[in-house]
Amino acid sequence: MECPARLCGLWALLLCAGGGGGGGGAAPTETQPPVTNLSVSVENLCTVIWTWNPPEGASSNCSLWYFSHFGDKQDKKIAPETRRSIEVPLNERICLQVGSQCSTNESEKPSILVEKCISPPEGDPESAVTELQCIWHNLSYMKCSWLPGRNTSPDTNYTLYYWHRSLEKIHQCENIFREGQYFGCSFDLTKVKDSSFEQHSVQIMVKDNAGKIKPSFNIVPLTSRVKPDPPHIKNLSFHNDDLYVQWENPQNFISRCLFYEVEVNNSQTETHNVFYVQEAKCENPEFERNVENTSCFMVPGVLPDTLNTVRIRVKTNKLCYEDDKLWSNWSQEMSIGKKRNSTLYITMLLIVPVIVAGAIIVLLLYLKRLKIIIFPPIPDPGKIFKEMFGDQNDDTLHWKKYDIYEKQTKEETDSVVLIENLKKASQ
Repeated sequence: MECPARLCGLWALLLCAGGGGGGGGAAPTETQPPVTNLSVSVENLCTVIWTWNPPEGASSNCSLWYFSHFGDKQDKKIAPETRRSIEVPLNERICLQVGSQCSTNESEKPSILVEKCISPPEGDPESAVTELQCIWHNLSYMKCSWLPGRNTSPDTNYTLYYWHRSLEKIHQCENIFREGQYFGCSFDLTKVKDSSFEQHSVQIMVKDNAGKIKPSFNIVPLTSRVKPDPPHIKNLSFHNDDLYVQWENPQNFISRCLFYEVEVNNSQTETHNVFYVQEAKCENPEFERNVENTSCFMVPGVLPDTLNTVRIRVKTNKLCYEDDKLWSNWSQEMSIGKKRNSTLYITMLLIVPVIVAGAIIVLLLYLKRLKIIIFPPIPDPGKIFKEMFGDQNDDTLHWKKYDIYEKQTKEETDSVVLIENLKKASQ
């Protein structure tokens, strides 16, 4: 006799021992026989389905119910259906145990439990991608990213597949990109006007085209990992010494589902104030009333005669979503108050250093002249004595030789003139 798939406990022992003949005795009358033909299959990407048939030889007086749970007795369930499914990433082995009983009382002992498991796709675990995560941006498109596995070629061509209940079939993501060490892909996923749309998750699988890496799976609940677009500031105004800020919320969101952070920077006092806003409401006669999808907040204690710069960011709250950790990017800044004259500031920035440098130069020249007046230079006695007693350097000797030569020439000339004069007189 062939044993059913992985029967557990006493019933498996009886059936597999040889047909129930004189070996083990009869099973207790209060215990129902086990279910039959337990099988498992996968639909879409990560929907695992178990099906089974009612037990053979069940009591006609018994209204059959089926007790089931996953490994380690998780997610216990008692139901009349002969089917159970779960959305789970197929990155690890998962098993389901099923038994039959005659009531919904969990304390009643069920039949022998039959177990059926499903294993993840084959492949080297070190080749599978890591840190696979997805973010739903502004309820309009989803962006997933991952890191390559350790045993992966650098030229691996990745492919991402995704499925959601609103889609007719499994889709392939076409917009593969790379940002630093991370690979990623983004695809359109716009929220539709269906109350059950966000109750279902997006199933993700990443593998390579050549089939050399082990596929990786992820389940992305649409009630988490939601990142709104930044808001748009519409108006700033002062009223009764308070600053009123009005902005437009990101599309696809309503105010009660968002949490805000308003940042105000004052250029004069260099203060940086951050306000956390859970309910954005205010009364300002200057703002438009009944404007759809707008919010307002009053910032107290802001100086109206200085330049104030405001920016805002938002995130989802737990009133509408499970996750409240993903802030949007900051909005574009808007300023109000007196602005500094930038032209005058730049002109002064250029002129002041020139004036200071000129003043320093004039001061140095004045101080040098003043020093000469107060402390006149003292003559060098050595030069005076040299002029009085002569200097035996080359220049002085040269002039002395020149004086002697000139004197001798003059005496010779005088002698010749005297002789000539005597000659004329004797004639």
